[in-house]
Amino acid sequence: MTNYQIVVIVGSLRRDSFNRKLATAIAKLAPAEFSFKQVEIGDLPLYNQDDDANQAASVKRLKTEITSAQGLLFVTPEYNRSISGVLKNAIDHASRPYGQSAWAGKPAGILGVSVGAAGTCMAQQHLRNILACLDVPVMGQPEAFIQAKDGLFDPAGNIGPDSNAFLLGWMDRYVTWVKKHAA
Repeated sequence: MTNYQIVVIVGSLRRDSFNRKLATAIAKLAPAEFSFKQVEIGDLPLYNQDDDANQAASVKRLKTEITSAQGLLFVTPEYNRSISGVLKNAIDHASRPYGQSAWAGKPAGILGVSVGAAGTCMAQQHLRNILACLDVPVMGQPEAFIQAKDGLFDPAGNIGPDSNAFLLGWMDRYVTWVKKHAA
Protein backbone atom coordinates (compact mmCIF):
# COMPACT_ATOMS: atom_id res chain seq x y z
CA MET A 1 0.00 0.00 0.00
CA THR A 2 1.32 3.44 -0.96
CA ASN A 3 1.49 6.11 1.70
CA TYR A 4 0.66 9.67 0.67
CA GLN A 5 2.22 12.58 2.52
CA ILE A 6 0.14 15.74 2.08
CA VAL A 7 1.52 19.20 2.80
CA VAL A 8 -1.16 21.48 4.23
CA ILE A 9 -0.73 25.21 3.71
CA VAL A 10 -3.01 27.24 5.97
CA GLY A 11 -3.18 30.83 4.81
CA SER A 12 -3.90 32.28 8.24
CA LEU A 13 -1.52 32.98 11.10
CA ARG A 14 -4.26 33.66 13.66
CA ARG A 15 -3.98 31.36 16.68
CA ASP A 16 -7.71 30.54 16.70
CA SER A 17 -8.04 30.45 12.91
CA PHE A 18 -11.17 28.76 11.56
CA ASN A 19 -9.06 27.61 8.63
CA ARG A 20 -6.47 25.93 10.86
CA LYS A 21 -9.32 24.18 12.69
CA LEU A 22 -10.74 23.06 9.34
CA ALA A 23 -7.33 21.80 8.18
CA THR A 24 -6.93 19.76 11.35
CA ALA A 25 -10.48 18.39 11.31
CA ILE A 26 -10.66 17.43 7.64
CA ALA A 27 -7.41 15.45 7.85
CA LYS A 28 -9.25 13.09 10.21
CA LEU A 29 -11.65 12.20 7.36
CA ALA A 30 -8.87 10.81 5.16
CA PRO A 31 -8.01 7.11 4.81
CA ALA A 32 -5.11 5.68 6.81
CA GLU A 33 -2.63 5.77 3.91
CA PHE A 34 -2.88 9.60 3.87
CA SER A 35 -1.00 11.72 6.39
CA PHE A 36 -1.24 15.49 6.62
CA LYS A 37 1.40 17.94 7.80
CA GLN A 38 0.64 21.62 8.30
CA VAL A 39 3.73 23.56 7.27
CA GLU A 40 4.95 26.79 8.83
CA ILE A 41 4.70 29.88 6.62
CA GLY A 42 4.70 32.64 9.24
CA ASP A 43 8.48 32.61 9.57
CA LEU A 44 9.23 33.31 5.91
CA PRO A 45 10.82 36.66 5.08
CA LEU A 46 9.04 38.85 2.56
CA TYR A 47 9.85 37.59 -0.90
CA ASN A 48 12.63 39.54 -2.63
CA GLN A 49 14.07 38.30 -5.92
CA ASP A 50 17.49 39.55 -4.81
CA ASP A 51 17.51 36.66 -2.31
CA ASP A 52 16.89 33.89 -4.87
CA ALA A 53 20.56 32.87 -4.95
CA ASN A 54 20.73 32.69 -1.16
CA GLN A 55 17.33 31.64 0.16
CA ALA A 56 16.65 31.75 3.89
CA ALA A 57 16.68 28.51 5.87
CA SER A 58 12.89 28.78 6.38
CA VAL A 59 12.38 29.00 2.60
CA LYS A 60 14.63 25.97 1.98
CA ARG A 61 12.69 24.05 4.65
CA LEU A 62 9.35 24.90 3.02
CA LYS A 63 10.58 23.88 -0.43
CA THR A 64 11.91 20.57 0.94
CA GLU A 65 8.59 19.82 2.66
CA ILE A 66 6.67 20.52 -0.54
CA THR A 67 9.06 18.55 -2.73
CA SER A 68 8.86 15.48 -0.50
CA ALA A 69 5.03 15.46 -0.47
CA GLN A 70 2.75 13.61 -2.86
CA GLY A 71 0.01 16.25 -2.66
CA LEU A 72 -1.01 19.67 -1.42
CA LEU A 73 -3.98 20.96 0.54
CA PHE A 74 -4.52 24.71 0.66
CA VAL A 75 -6.88 25.98 3.36
CA THR A 76 -7.31 29.67 2.80
CA PRO A 77 -9.13 32.51 4.47
CA GLU A 78 -10.47 35.36 2.36
CA TYR A 79 -8.92 38.76 2.94
CA ASN A 80 -10.42 41.61 0.92
CA ARG A 81 -11.80 39.13 -1.65
CA SER A 82 -8.46 37.40 -2.23
CA ILE A 83 -5.88 35.24 -0.51
CA SER A 84 -3.85 36.45 2.42
CA GLY A 85 -0.49 38.12 1.96
CA VAL A 86 1.24 35.43 3.99
CA LEU A 87 -0.10 32.73 1.66
CA LYS A 88 0.97 34.63 -1.47
CA ASN A 89 4.40 35.15 0.07
CA ALA A 90 4.78 31.40 0.67
CA ILE A 91 3.67 30.60 -2.86
CA ASP A 92 6.15 33.09 -4.31
CA HIS A 93 9.06 31.78 -2.23
CA ALA A 94 8.49 28.13 -3.11
CA SER A 95 8.14 28.93 -6.82
CA ARG A 96 11.52 30.64 -7.09
CA PRO A 97 14.12 30.97 -8.42
CA TYR A 98 12.62 30.70 -11.88
CA GLY A 99 12.70 27.10 -13.10
CA GLN A 100 13.02 25.67 -9.59
CA SER A 101 9.43 25.67 -8.38
CA ALA A 102 8.60 23.16 -5.65
CA TRP A 103 4.90 23.35 -6.61
CA ALA A 104 5.02 22.04 -10.19
CA GLY A 105 3.04 18.86 -10.79
CA LYS A 106 1.82 18.46 -7.20
CA PRO A 107 -1.92 17.63 -7.10
CA ALA A 108 -3.85 20.02 -4.89
CA GLY A 109 -7.17 20.61 -3.23
CA ILE A 110 -8.49 23.94 -1.98
CA LEU A 111 -10.75 24.59 0.99
CA GLY A 112 -11.58 27.63 3.05
CA VAL A 113 -13.95 28.81 5.72
CA SER A 114 -15.21 32.29 6.49
CA VAL A 115 -17.98 33.89 8.52
CA GLY A 116 -19.51 35.26 5.31
CA ALA A 117 -22.24 33.36 3.49
CA ALA A 118 -20.08 33.00 0.36
CA GLY A 119 -17.30 31.36 2.34
CA THR A 120 -13.97 31.92 0.65
CA CYS A 121 -15.13 31.72 -2.96
CA MET A 122 -13.16 34.71 -4.26
CA ALA A 123 -9.95 33.69 -2.46
CA GLN A 124 -10.27 30.17 -3.82
CA GLN A 125 -10.74 31.46 -7.37
CA HIS A 126 -7.70 33.71 -7.10
CA LEU A 127 -5.68 30.81 -5.69
CA ARG A 128 -6.75 28.58 -8.60
CA ASN A 129 -5.48 31.21 -11.04
CA ILE A 130 -2.13 31.43 -9.26
CA LEU A 131 -1.71 27.66 -9.06
CA ALA A 132 -2.56 27.20 -12.76
CA CYS A 133 0.42 29.42 -13.60
CA LEU A 134 2.62 27.20 -11.41
CA ASP A 135 1.56 23.92 -13.10
CA VAL A 136 -0.32 22.66 -10.05
CA PRO A 137 -3.22 20.36 -11.02
CA VAL A 138 -6.07 21.55 -8.77
CA MET A 139 -9.17 19.47 -8.12
CA GLY A 140 -12.09 21.35 -9.67
CA GLN A 141 -15.10 19.67 -8.07
CA PRO A 142 -16.59 19.63 -5.60
CA GLU A 143 -15.91 23.20 -4.56
CA ALA A 144 -16.30 23.88 -0.85
CA PHE A 145 -17.26 27.41 0.17
CA ILE A 146 -17.77 26.86 3.88
CA GLN A 147 -19.45 29.28 6.25
CA ALA A 148 -18.22 29.31 9.84
CA LYS A 149 -21.35 28.85 11.90
CA ASP A 150 -22.47 26.88 14.93
CA GLY A 151 -22.19 23.17 14.31
CA LEU A 152 -19.38 23.27 11.74
CA PHE A 153 -17.13 21.75 14.38
CA ASP A 154 -18.19 19.52 17.25
CA PRO A 155 -16.94 20.20 20.81
CA ALA A 156 -13.88 17.98 20.19
CA GLY A 157 -12.88 20.01 17.10
CA ASN A 158 -14.01 17.43 14.55
CA ILE A 159 -16.27 18.20 11.62
CA GLY A 160 -19.79 18.50 13.00
CA PRO A 161 -22.65 16.21 11.92
CA ASP A 162 -24.29 18.81 9.64
CA SER A 163 -21.18 19.14 7.45
CA ASN A 164 -19.67 15.68 7.86
CA ALA A 165 -21.30 13.99 4.84
CA PHE A 166 -20.39 16.82 2.45
CA LEU A 167 -16.79 17.10 3.64
CA LEU A 168 -16.35 13.32 3.69
CA GLY A 169 -17.46 13.33 0.05
CA TRP A 170 -15.00 16.15 -0.66
CA MET A 171 -12.21 14.13 0.97
CA ASP A 172 -13.09 11.02 -1.05
CA ARG A 173 -12.77 13.02 -4.28
CA TYR A 174 -9.52 14.61 -3.07
CA VAL A 175 -8.01 11.20 -2.30
CA THR A 176 -8.93 9.99 -5.78
CA TRP A 177 -7.44 13.17 -7.29
CA VAL A 178 -4.13 12.79 -5.47
CA LYS A 179 -3.83 9.10 -6.33
CA LYS A 180 -4.50 9.88 -10.00
CA HIS A 181 -1.98 12.74 -10.25
CA ALA A 182 0.78 11.90 -7.73
CA ALA A 183 4.09 11.08 -9.37
